[in-house]
Amino acid sequence: MIPYNSSTTGLLPEGIRRREVGVPSPGRGSPASRFPRSAPIMSLSVADVRRIARLARLALSDEEAVAAQTKLSSVFGLIERLQAVDTEGVEPMTHPQPMTLRLRADEVTESDRRADFQAVAPAVEQGLYLVPRVIE
Repeated sequence: MIPYNSSTTGLLPEGIRRREVGVPSPGRGSPASRFPRSAPIMSLSVADVRRIARLARLALSDEEAVAAQTKLSSVFGLIERLQAVDTEGVEPMTHPQPMTLRLRADEVTESDRRADFQAVAPAVEQGLYLVPRVIE
């Protein structure tokens, strides 16, 4: 279980610092250093939601547009919280659990049966299957 320090940094694990939004992280490879945020939390208007719905060819009632606006704004808020976390010095991982990937030896396990398959094909030319033209 990871202990959380909610008194100083919100719901962040112990040892993880919150970075100020708009201040680029000095870390070279962190996403925060590549995409610094300088704007406050992005919020959508109902007109924005209606435009997105029109582009997606969705018909939304007034109540559905307001509900979608609330949900999308909360998603943007979550993204903003994630961008505020300082990831400097954190190594990228392939899996959230400490484990290694099982790899098998790179060796041929099947025999080449191309000639067998082409022998029963209706039409073959230079190793390629010939099919009838369907679009003229």
